[in-house]
Amino acid sequence: MPEPVEDVTYRQQDWYAEELADRHFVRCEFFHVDLTEAVSRGAVFTDCVFGNVAFNASRHTDSAFTRCSFSKCNFFEAEFTGCKLVGSTFDRCDLRPLRVDRGDWSFVTLAGADLRGARITDVRMREVDLSGADLTGATLTGTDLSGAQLHAAKLTRADLRGSDLSALDPTAVERSGARIDPEQAMVLVQALGFQVG
Repeated sequence: MPEPVEDVTYRQQDWYAEELADRHFVRCEFFHVDLTEAVSRGAVFTDCVFGNVAFNASRHTDSAFTRCSFSKCNFFEAEFTGCKLVGSTFDRCDLRPLRVDRGDWSFVTLAGADLRGARITDVRMREVDLSGADLTGATLTGTDLSGAQLHAAKLTRADLRGSDLSALDPTAVERSGARIDPEQAMVLVQALGFQVG
């Protein structure tokens, strides 16, 4: 791991298709930086701020963005594989269509996010804040949503099979056409106060 870059502010930088490899940034700020088609593998961003950053079509593998804040960033067709985003927040970001496979997104704030059509598979998202988020038509399978805040989330036609829905109040979300498996159905029936058998 290279020496971390600390407390540096980057503005109006063109990092198009940059290979971030295993670079390490701590408490750095990125404003109007173009990371379109950038690739990271094992990169680490800790307590960093991203404002109006373009992550379009970028690919991130086994990288970490812990306790980072993203404001007005564009993630069009961005992919995160095996990444750790614990404690990060997304505010007014364009997140469509986002792909996340494996990794840890626990304690992430995505309240009110537009995640229509997103593909989130096998991700740890404990205590994630998805309140008011629009997950219409999204794939959210094999995901640990224990303790998640889902109040007023739109789950219409979402595929939720194999995910932990123990924190889901079925009466507090839009759920028409959402797909679940028989085991999840039992959890939700019990959440509604029914006794089965």
